[in-house]
Amino acid sequence: MFHLIFMLNEFIYLYKKCFYFLIKNYIFIVKIFFIIMIYTNSDGGARGNPGPGAIGIIVRKDREILIKYSAKIGKFVTNNVAEYEALIKALELASKYTDKELTCFLDSELVVKQLLGEYRVRNKKLLELFLKVQNLQENFEKIIYKHVSRWDKFQKIADELLNDELDRKN
Repeated sequence: MFHLIFMLNEFIYLYKKCFYFLIKNYIFIVKIFFIIMIYTNSDGGARGNPGPGAIGIIVRKDREILIKYSAKIGKFVTNNVAEYEALIKALELASKYTDKELTCFLDSELVVKQLLGEYRVRNKKLLELFLKVQNLQENFEKIIYKHVSRWDKFQKIADELLNDELDRKN
């Protein structure tokens, strides 16, 4: 009799352990399934450097483009300022879709390396924009910055948006 009760308790213990394991993993799988990965591609440029500047941004979920955005940002800006301004707008737009993980693709190696702490920010205007980016990062749990070639499929779209903006007369 004692042996039977011991086996029954062991069975109940193992059953509970398996049940909790399944529930725990089910919740993990459901969380992974519903996490939407959001990506941005941003580009900024100035004709003449310094000169008239514009930005082009796309926000996407995997390969699906959610937003295309472009705007002029001034008559006398540098390429580096334009790159930062594009990233700032990309972070603002992406915050409408996620507060979790965000991956930002930029073709400016300087900006990426400054954000990763590999390069110092020496220019006063860039430091101001750098700090603005740092502040916007608080809206997300995790941000990954990646340098991509200007020939990347999605980066080319952001580049086209900014060039179209610069080509407009008004």
